[in-house]
Amino acid sequence: MSAKLLEGKAVADAVLQDVARRVAVLKEKGVTPGLGTILVGDDGPSISYVNKKHEACKSVGIASFHIEIPASAGQADLLAAVRDFNDSPEVDAYIIQHPLPKGFDFNQALAMMDPRKDADGLHPVNLGKLVLQEKGPVPCTPAGIRAMLKHYDIAIEGREVVVVGRGPTLGRPLALLLTLKQPYANAAVTVVHSGIKDLGAYTRRADIVIAAAGVPGIVTPDMVRPGAVVISGGLSWEGRKLLPDVDEAVGDVAGWITPRLGGVGPTTVAMLLQNTVEAAEHRG
Repeated sequence: MSAKLLEGKAVADAVLQDVARRVAVLKEKGVTPGLGTILVGDDGPSISYVNKKHEACKSVGIASFHIEIPASAGQADLLAAVRDFNDSPEVDAYIIQHPLPKGFDFNQALAMMDPRKDADGLHPVNLGKLVLQEKGPVPCTPAGIRAMLKHYDIAIEGREVVVVGRGPTLGRPLALLLTLKQPYANAAVTVVHSGIKDLGAYTRRADIVIAAAGVPGIVTPDMVRPGAVVISGGLSWEGRKLLPDVDEAVGDVAGWITPRLGGVGPTTVAMLLQNTVEAAEHRG
């Protein structure tokens, strides 16, 4: 592989150092930031993600709170958990781990969240703020991808970016974020998806390709211009094996690429904690 690696750990460590400093300032004022998680069911990857979030909280001094709901429960139990965290003075921000098992309505629960406590930046109010370029929590994976590009000093302004995927948690908000008129954004962004017949016709002209479809290997070497920056944001699982959206052979063509493990994931967790400390600063 000839491409340079976009390692997420270095990016996450820099963000978490800043978060730890801000947490210490808040604690001197008597405020301990708190992050809550709501987990429905026993999906293995979801359990692993939640555990990583709580471990990260401990590393920077953020208190963590957790509500576990069995898959056999109902929507009313999920909404009760949302109300509990909305009302808790100890929880500054929280997430509903998704995807949810069948029979649960994520959007209804999301709409019930206090938008000021939305650690994932996915509440309709906060997505609206992103559209209007107003201050608010930014969805974590898009924010982590932009932080990664900034950390490695990869120019975004005025460049052509193609996002493969249009989901509400990654593809759509990422496209919005990278088109904003601000530093490390202001790009020409095209959003494509798996329903497009010839994805390569779009991706081959891009300076930066970001795969966010959740389709294993949807971006292949023939779809990438030599020297382009390629980021795999979407993931899927085959049993216990993690499958990225970008074929590993793309590393022989690209100039920069995220590794199969340790790419965007660590930055997503770091941005979650950054959103949490910002919510606590409004309280403090």
